Amino acid sequence: MNLMHPLRLAAFAIDQQGGNPAGVVIADHHPTVAEMRQIAADVGYSETVFARADGDGWRVRYFSPESEVPFCGHATIALGAALADRFGDGIFDLTLNAAQITVEGRHSDTHLHAALQSPPTKSKPATEPVTEAALQLFGLTANDLDPRIKPSLANAGADHLILTLNSRATLAGMAYPLDTGKKLMRTHGLVTIALVWPASDTLFHVRNAFASGGVLEDPATGAAAAAFAGMLRDIDWPHGGEITLIQGEDMGAKSMITAQISPTPGSSIRISGGVRYL
Repeated sequence: MNLMHPLRLAAFAIDQQGGNPAGVVIADHHPTVAEMRQIAADVGYSETVFARADGDGWRVRYFSPESEVPFCGHATIALGAALADRFGDGIFDLTLNAAQITVEGRHSDTHLHAALQSPPTKSKPATEPVTEAALQLFGLTANDLDPRIKPSLANAGADHLILTLNSRATLAGMAYPLDTGKKLMRTHGLVTIALVWPASDTLFHVRNAFASGGVLEDPATGAAAAAFAGMLRDIDWPHGGEITLIQGEDMGAKSMITAQISPTPGSSIRISGGVRYL
């Protein structure tokens, strides 16, 4: 595969529509860091994943247009579908910078589907200074938050701030200055800030600010979905073992993420969705 012409796929698509675009580079070696950063910038999506054969598995790195990312869910889903399309259906072992995970890919004449097992999860309440700074960033107040789910820092391979809102209209109105958001996220080590509205105990509408990577908003964020699902498990939310996240709808790129939650605290979350070529 020519490294300057990556595959382009959209993960978490619904019936061949919507989804979050990712670049996928499958090669026998990784380019240099500078080259991977440049390729990601040229592709222009929120992330591009680079995979090279590594024994029986794959060594994987992720780059946004501006920085390396420790873990990216939607790019992993796109990679799983691309590997299945190229090598046949199966479960593929992936070695990340700081974790070992798997992705399962399936393909047919009309559909691609993939499911990943996230890194282990952890969460804790967000500090008041981080919460206040994030609320100011989005022009929100504490009255806009759903008191059932406190602001939290959640991790499933990368750190995400979770703010749960009490209104779908407030979610739809999400806006913030990119440069201010980038400074806040990089200062506090956040990959994204997720704004979440619970439509029910198992259905959530989500928007993810990704200023840390130079992107205003992601239409589907598997890593944040895994972190959020792990956080729900930590607070004993009645998730019933599986939740659905609808993301990207307010961007015109409606996407659907399924998260299966085992009862074991801190264990991997299974994230799955449809994939389409672009």
